[in-house]
Amino acid sequence: MDNLSNIGVIRDILDRHGFRFSKSLGQNFLINPSVCPRIAEMGNAKAGFGVIEIGTGIGVLTNELAKRADKVCAIEIDSRLMPVLAETLAEHKNIKIINDDVLKVDIKKLIDEEFQGLEVAVCANLPYYITSPIIMYLLEQRLPVRSVTVLVQKEAALRLCAELGTRDAGAVTVAVRYFSEPKILFNVSRGSFMPAPNVDSAAVRFDIKDTTPEGVSDEGFFFRTVRATFSQRRKTLVNSVSSGLGADKALVAEAAKKASLPENIRPEQLTMEQFISFSECLRTMV
Repeated sequence: MDNLSNIGVIRDILDRHGFRFSKSLGQNFLINPSVCPRIAEMGNAKAGFGVIEIGTGIGVLTNELAKRADKVCAIEIDSRLMPVLAETLAEHKNIKIINDDVLKVDIKKLIDEEFQGLEVAVCANLPYYITSPIIMYLLEQRLPVRSVTVLVQKEAALRLCAELGTRDAGAVTVAVRYFSEPKILFNVSRGSFMPAPNVDSAAVRFDIKDTTPEGVSDEGFFFRTVRATFSQRRKTLVNSVSSGLGADKALVAEAAKKASLPENIRPEQLTMEQFISFSECLRTMV
């Protein structure tokens, strides 16, 4: 169905199925007719690819993905949308809808079962309230995917794609850059959604790295250290980590010194190499 960006058509479909938007699920359906084709094309929806979509809405993006990719598996948590999608996506034979919470889905198993012989990409219009957990869930599993393309709140996009060593960087920035090369593709106005949110959005693509940075002997400890580092952004690195990990301040200061870091350095000033060096030094002391 190609007229899914028509508000009148959308309202008619939703009314017929008795659907009402859920604030708790953060539902803001993408309806701008120019946005979804761009996300599909820039998100590796093409011949030879299978695409995992997270959150279908009424199927506007799903429709564009199915036109271009060999197969689409769309994961949608809201069971009330199942009859809606059965109508809006009826013409496509290469779509599988999975009614589940993406954070409970075994994505690796899904890829093995549904995308044999295909490259894989992920595309999603993510609810603002759960943006970071979903992104980290996808990245930390080391999935065999080429890219993850998501539509997120503009402020979140700036944080996700910030350069390390700048004020916009945070714990999620370090994690994103550890696993991928992030890039803001284009901005999307709030009027592109139904209902319209109070903020603008941006499309972001994470190109997954073949290898992660060298020097990390314990990824779990590394990421715990990173999270502790940013747990109290206004404090220095030593104070934040000491508090966040419950570690002796003197030991943390010694680890910073061993990593050639000034004791008064702040978390947002560290590069990836410095995070790794500091974490490795700290790991041997606590």
